[in-house]
Amino acid sequence: MGKSKRKVPGINASSTADISFILLIFFLVVISMNSNFGLPVMLPNPPEDQNQNDDPEVHARNLMKVYVNMDNEIMVTPGKLREGERPLMLKVDELEELRDLAKDFITANTPGGKVNDNYPEPKKKMDTITYINDAGLELHYPNGVSNVVRNNQHVITLQTDRSTKYEVYFKVQEVLYSAYNDLREEFAKEVYGVQNPEKELTADELELCRRRYVNMISEAQPIEIGKRK
Repeated sequence: MGKSKRKVPGINASSTADISFILLIFFLVVISMNSNFGLPVMLPNPPEDQNQNDDPEVHARNLMKVYVNMDNEIMVTPGKLREGERPLMLKVDELEELRDLAKDFITANTPGGKVNDNYPEPKKKMDTITYINDAGLELHYPNGVSNVVRNNQHVITLQTDRSTKYEVYFKVQEVLYSAYNDLREEFAKEVYGVQNPEKELTADELELCRRRYVNMISEAQPIEIGKRK
């Protein structure tokens, strides 16, 4: 007489589904789910005068356009061009000229800067430079130098072609940022009477000088005007 096969009990699928559902509800309730909307970007303050003149010539003089083309040449349009004037074309080995142009543009029509009707117009409102350090102390410039200054409305835009070499782009970018650093160093030497601000000034004093000239560089997405043959 043969042995009878033992039946294997089936799995209660309904119980398994119930347990899975309960676990799902548990995790949805207990675990906090982060929802990120948009990019973590701090937007700039709105213009100081929403009703200011919308004349395109006024905006043109406030804008310094720097474009690096597919041949790695730098085309510079500093402010409003005069009639018959064309953008300046520079080679990579002529970037010192770009630095000087940027410094003149940043300080144009401000106390101590060059007067130029085609360069940025001065702001209508004065800028108050404030800095409170980690100890809660509000710092001011020494020797009676006012922390209320009149800056201009300049913006420097940097744009490249999609075929621009990375090393050329970084060189141009570095030169534009170094223009601000040069102005800060010159300001620090004049105000504090030092020869080497990086070594002779405190971190708070350096920060106060940095705030005198705030970077106003806007970097646009690369574009493609032509293709290499």
